[in-house]
Amino acid sequence: MLHPAAIESSPGPALPLYQRLAATYSAAMALGTLQAGERMPSVRELMARHDISLSTALQVLRYLEELGHLEARPRVGYFVRSAATGLPLTSEPDLSQPVQPNPHAHFVGINEHISLLLERGRQAEVYMDIGGCTPPPELFDHHYLNKTVTRLLREHPTLLSQGRSLLANQGNHPLFQQAMARRALASGIRVAPGDVLATTGNSEGVSLALAAVAQPGDMVAVESPTYYGLLQVVESLQLKTLEIPCSPRTGMSIEALELAFQTQPRLKAVVVVPELQMPLGARMPDENKARLVALCAAHGAALIEDDSYGLFVEGQQAVKPLKAWDSVSGHVIYCQAFNKSLAPGLRQGWMNAGQWHGRVQMLKFAQSRNTQTLGQLVVAEVLGSPTHQRSLEKLRQQLKKQREAMARLVARHFPIGTRMSLPAGGLCLWLEFPAEMSTSDLFTAALGKGIRIAPGSMFSNSGRYEHCMRLACTHPVDAVMERAMQELGAMACQQLGQDVRG
Repeated sequence: MLHPAAIESSPGPALPLYQRLAATYSAAMALGTLQAGERMPSVRELMARHDISLSTALQVLRYLEELGHLEARPRVGYFVRSAATGLPLTSEPDLSQPVQPNPHAHFVGINEHISLLLERGRQAEVYMDIGGCTPPPELFDHHYLNKTVTRLLREHPTLLSQGRSLLANQGNHPLFQQAMARRALASGIRVAPGDVLATTGNSEGVSLALAAVAQPGDMVAVESPTYYGLLQVVESLQLKTLEIPCSPRTGMSIEALELAFQTQPRLKAVVVVPELQMPLGARMPDENKARLVALCAAHGAALIEDDSYGLFVEGQQAVKPLKAWDSVSGHVIYCQAFNKSLAPGLRQGWMNAGQWHGRVQMLKFAQSRNTQTLGQLVVAEVLGSPTHQRSLEKLRQQLKKQREAMARLVARHFPIGTRMSLPAGGLCLWLEFPAEMSTSDLFTAALGKGIRIAPGSMFSNSGRYEHCMRLACTHPVDAVMERAMQELGAMACQQLGQDVRG
């Protein structure tokens, strides 16, 4: 669904709405997102996408027809006549200044701690893992995925045995690029298919983005708490982290970030998960998104958007990425992955780095070369299909049931005074115990009982979340899960000197 922010860069606010909407589709044709011969959305689809009247939708189509961009085919609809002409959204980045190592780089100091916890968890014999947040195989339509892969390999028999040419679009398959550009357009993002860069999951995308916009010793603002993988990436690039408070309801504090810009001259980038932030599950309101994009633009900072969980948002309300507000400066770097929502085994993602896109392409080729083609073709084929839409909605509903069931178990078995957020979608709950709790000690005790958890110390370098933990809600709540939650709750109660509950 296209959003008002997607048309703000059109000729001007004084123009009628139908002309501004028409300008958005005209720009999509110029970028190649909508190509000659493709069918335009119907009148009914335009009404639903933009929440407009029948007359406005008709005006959009007729105006584009008058401009020569569309042709009407009786009883069929409107079709793109030819590619429109237009200017690129962003200018080429300056690649003349190489990244210089900084001997005084400061590390965030979290990598060793996280690696130790993860390794201890891997080596332990556990019967229940409520620390990891990847949905199990049974929640995906693997029969449909397998059939799709089999058919693609039959249609392209040399797909796995033939490497892509170094000149073949740098390893980005045109079908994948076109599919991602069209999906982005429906979310209010205008990006040319040629500016879609395939990535291996979101971790690669965020890492490439940070490497492109910052040098060792520079500062990166992150949400607090945040996903531990991001802290590891920041440390590996020899960057400093600045943790910005994050609300379970509204996400990153814009006021705190504004103060940071005023006091930290080396703050070069901001990394956020605006939809279902990990681990809090916060959804940033649209007004905050607009303020955040404007704030980073005003200070010349890169805004790196991690859209890993937007597809898990429940309800019919359309999700609007930060990138939808970035139609001129190109300072928002958009990263999206489908390993949690479509196929964990593929780890397929994509990104557009705005004004830094050329530099990111160079870094990508230097570090990991081409992204495998099979995953790109599978995602292009499956994503958005009726079968996948049904599978995704089933996944959302199942996760909702599991989150609610886990919340009831927390209320029944966990210590008095435990607080939790119940997000509108996603894979986990964030728990806050009374202040005297040590979830690091609870992690050790739980491993001894065969239960793996994710203590709060993994999600920050500040030491402020020792009394918190992330609770995965990816497994069905059956008798085994109930036993694990009862045992975990009893250990937590004992550590706090409370009577065991339930």
